[in-house]
Amino acid sequence: MTLVMASYILSGAHQELLISSPFHYGGFPNNPSLMDGENPSDMKEHHYHPSVNNISYTKDYPSIKLIINSITGRIEFTTRQLPDLQDLKRQELHMFSVIPNKFLPNSKSPCWYEEFSGRNTTDPYLTNSYVLYSKRFRSTFDALRKAFWGHLSHAHGKHFRLRCLPHFYIIGQPKCGTTDLYDRLRLHPEVKFSAIKEPHWWTRKRFGIVRLRDGLRDRYPVEDYLDLFDLAAHQIHQGLQASSAKEQSKMNQIIIGEASASTMWDNNAWTFFYDNSTDGEPPFLTQDFIHAFQPDAKLIVMLRDPVERLYSDYLYFASSNKSADDFHEKVTEALQLFENCMLDYSLRACVYNNTLNNAMPVRLQVGLYAVYLLDWLTVFNKEQFLILRLEDHASNVKYTMHRVFQFLNLGPLSEKQEALMTKSPASNVRRPEDRNLGPMWPVTQKILRDFYGPFNARLARVLADEAFAWKAP
Repeated sequence: MTLVMASYILSGAHQELLISSPFHYGGFPNNPSLMDGENPSDMKEHHYHPSVNNISYTKDYPSIKLIINSITGRIEFTTRQLPDLQDLKRQELHMFSVIPNKFLPNSKSPCWYEEFSGRNTTDPYLTNSYVLYSKRFRSTFDALRKAFWGHLSHAHGKHFRLRCLPHFYIIGQPKCGTTDLYDRLRLHPEVKFSAIKEPHWWTRKRFGIVRLRDGLRDRYPVEDYLDLFDLAAHQIHQGLQASSAKEQSKMNQIIIGEASASTMWDNNAWTFFYDNSTDGEPPFLTQDFIHAFQPDAKLIVMLRDPVERLYSDYLYFASSNKSADDFHEKVTEALQLFENCMLDYSLRACVYNNTLNNAMPVRLQVGLYAVYLLDWLTVFNKEQFLILRLEDHASNVKYTMHRVFQFLNLGPLSEKQEALMTKSPASNVRRPEDRNLGPMWPVTQKILRDFYGPFNARLARVLADEAFAWKAP
């Protein structure tokens, strides 16, 4: 297990800024917050340019500490106002017309049959936006296309296809080991994931955000998202139609998962579509819509020390001129920008402020786990979450995976299957060239510990587990 841990490299006065208010619905950002698949290659045309504002990149800890004190002195975890169901329906009329409010009782995943009006020569994926905008998924859909007609149910001259949503979601966070968890979990024979690891549909694609350099495109309809679960739906359908009880039981144990690491935190698109905010806070969040359809959904979250998460995030997404010095400067600027927002607006308004998030040169907000979790807990029960730490996963993969199996009520694995799952090398680890840059400066680490400290403390209280405070040794 030490090899897994090592591969993650878990290292140990107010400026007047001219930042747009949360009510300014600006253009697209130059950071990766809304990128398709969280892919650093998308950043090459979007190099960060320093702000034109007169921001001092001081390395003097006492000066930066004043900024942090200003921020932490204004932290207030307030209860959000929840939208009612009718408000949600008005925002997503088509989605509510497609997804039913009841699912098949004999499937562990939320599935239903809908009529298919096409013929056996009809291409069901002809207009799927995931296929149109990404060549790498076309082979997957070619296979689905060939098998499609054979997985329909036929009755009274009509044809019906099984549609499914995920039974569980891995909702976050980026650079916290979600890819490794996904790669191991998909080895379990009862687990089937979407055709794409991170569809980012709930947070981005349903708003028409594909890649920032292309601007807003047509919104991906919910049918395109449901298509991603057709492979799993075919197997579940096979079980529902099976003649033997054994085959039915085997297929009915299948559960569907989805692993977009943006689901927990990314609500940046709200400013482009929801204009009825009076206090700078988003009137609707992603979890409101998921809960409307799936109040019993299971949610898995993988977190890590937010200080180390931010540095890993920086190394992964920055395209050039990476260094501990550059990281320190970007952290300092991000803190000053965040303070400027907090002087006038609530914590929630600043965390979900698209303009602020786009202006910050590092994704400081992604590590504010307590803010996001508390907002998710306004609609989902605490028992529906499994909150994991990357540090624990890296030191004992077998234990972590057993916790996941228990949470999802999965059957036991054979010794061979378990060995394959737990002994595989870690996924999506730090690149050699990034490891060669070394750790962040000690002063940068101290600054970030001071900033994230109050948020970590609140998270630890909510979870009743001091390990989530990530206190310095």
